[in-house]
Amino acid sequence: MLRWNQSGITVAGIVAKSGNTSNLFNRPHGLVIDLSNTLYIADRHNHRIQKWPMNALTGITIAGQANGTAGPSVSDLDRPTDLAIDSTGNVYIADSWNHRIQFWENGTSQGSTIAGIITFRILCQESNPPVTIFLGFGGILNITLYLPYGLMRDPNSGILYIADTVNHRVIRYRLGDLVGTVVAGGNGPGSNNTQLSSPGGLYFDSLSNSLLIANSDTHNIVRWVMGADSWILVAGNLNGTLGNTSMELNSAFDVEVDPMGNVYVADRANHRIQFFLVGQSTGVTIAGVTGATGINSTRLNTPSSMTLDNQLNLYVADTNNHRIQKFLRY
Repeated sequence: MLRWNQSGITVAGIVAKSGNTSNLFNRPHGLVIDLSNTLYIADRHNHRIQKWPMNALTGITIAGQANGTAGPSVSDLDRPTDLAIDSTGNVYIADSWNHRIQFWENGTSQGSTIAGIITFRILCQESNPPVTIFLGFGGILNITLYLPYGLMRDPNSGILYIADTVNHRVIRYRLGDLVGTVVAGGNGPGSNNTQLSSPGGLYFDSLSNSLLIANSDTHNIVRWVMGADSWILVAGNLNGTLGNTSMELNSAFDVEVDPMGNVYVADRANHRIQFFLVGQSTGVTIAGVTGATGINSTRLNTPSSMTLDNQLNLYVADTNNHRIQKFLRY
């Protein structure tokens, strides 16, 4: 039986305090861990990627600007939401508001675009308050992205899977590809099993050659086998309705799978992490309290991502508490 301590330990950031110094975050999102238990964090509203060694008190900016400024240049990021790392420490970044995937070689000060194209943005002053309008998305050649929120790299093949969120599809990029291939969705938003609706986090299951997809606007986790034209429900409601019971989700934003095939879900708007035994549709809350936010060690506030170390300790990007929480397995 797998169990986790219900009280989390803050291993990065300071609870309920945001900022752009090296010891703080501003709405951390994507989260991965390497074999040395070093964390890599998409510090979304600071527009940077932070590397946080185990037991460190501060992080190291390895991509984007350390002072938290956004931009479209090769040395900038704009609201990065997810990331992946390879065995040599290179970083792949879902640079969401720049509508691109950036490859940042280990130790360098700038990235290169490997998917997507910077598109035109204008500030609409007629709105109150003013809002940014994005122009020029989509395209039948699959060379553009629209707010890509999720990213998964298959470590065996190097293939990238990108959640092209506002285009409601997942795109695959093989090494050297100039144009992506739609492998899931692409049929407009909806709850039909041929559609996706604002896909977020992804997990590639090499054993079944399938993707698990956090279908955030239809509040479920689905499995899409490569080459199939529809998905299979894993967790949440088939009809796409939200809820807070043990069989329901609310804005599921990330999904993780352990070596035994058990599924973990960042159930963002329910402020909890749900655990589903392999093959089961009824979940158990292993972190957070359903429907309740807070800043103490047992609460989460809009968790957006999670990852596991090799001991199955759970790390959670507690986004609106501006911290990373560790929940020890026992």
